Amino acid sequence: MPAAFFIAWEAKMLRIVMMGTGPFAAPTFRRLLASPHNVLALLTQPPRAMRGNRQAPLSPMRAVAEEFDLPIHWPESVNTPESHEILRAYAADLFVVCDYGQILSADTLMLAKLGGINLHGSLLPKYRGAAPVNWAMYNGDAETGVTVIHMTPKLDGGPILAIAKTPIDADEDAVELEERLSLIGIEPVIDSIALLEKHGNNPPGQLQDPALVTKARRLRKEDGDLPWARTAAEIYNQHRAFQPWPGTYTHWLRDGAEPLRLIVKRMTPLASDARVAPGQVASTDEGRLVVATAGGQIALDEIQPAGKRVMQAAEFLNGYGLRAGDRFGSFEPLPGTDNIPPASPGSRA
Repeated sequence: MPAAFFIAWEAKMLRIVMMGTGPFAAPTFRRLLASPHNVLALLTQPPRAMRGNRQAPLSPMRAVAEEFDLPIHWPESVNTPESHEILRAYAADLFVVCDYGQILSADTLMLAKLGGINLHGSLLPKYRGAAPVNWAMYNGDAETGVTVIHMTPKLDGGPILAIAKTPIDADEDAVELEERLSLIGIEPVIDSIALLEKHGNNPPGQLQDPALVTKARRLRKEDGDLPWARTAAEIYNQHRAFQPWPGTYTHWLRDGAEPLRLIVKRMTPLASDARVAPGQVASTDEGRLVVATAGGQIALDEIQPAGKRVMQAAEFLNGYGLRAGDRFGSFEPLPGTDNIPPASPGSRA
């Protein structure tokens, strides 16, 4: 916050406006509602439009707010004059922000006496951005955690008030890790609020080192495409990291037929190397579908052919006739073509 905004502060129970949308924020929200502090309202993202005029499911944060009969606002932007009018009416001491999906401007932060704090799902300054849990797992990090910052208009760039670390389990996925981090983050938020109660809006905090900043951009659908030229460990990390969306997928590059898109629901990394090229099916023995990588192999345990139900590997092999030596890889359809590659020499009919 600007130096001119620092004020004398007498410790007291705080008037708090919560800002959050996703499930990562819900445990902290419940803890604040059970605290002596006065939680005034929830600001959350507008409901997503649904196909066929179906009603959007209730977000985790809206569900909690309705349970406690708390006022709910979902402005398209928190930084507009209309949103400022709503916030000004609450005369909040503090904004608590977590998994909200909007960046608060300097003018917005000024509407609370102590500004805002944000609970972020990484060890800042690593993984600033929208998908910190996913990218930490994708990169094979052994450790991650949560950070609470005193907010500035710079995305995830404020001074650090509290931090908590945890190892990343070798077999948990991003959904499981995010759930654990949401619980780990509760006490750092409470500790950070206590700092603000004691010190006002100039609490002792650790500045982030710009040289250590890394980014965690939003996930894209194409991030789920499996790159068989990477190692089995890296591919397994990708599969765990991109749950539940975009998931992971590949294409069976069938000779003389249109490639078949396969969504991978479950896989197992294997340490042994195959004597075939990355992306080739190394074995279909005993109902297992094993694919070679650049180091090690991957067993595709459960897969879902495009437009079909999920199948165990053995059922897929029996029904589709895939064999050792067949290839998996990326495929982008070309507009205006039938998308069927020619049969390669020596391919079976």
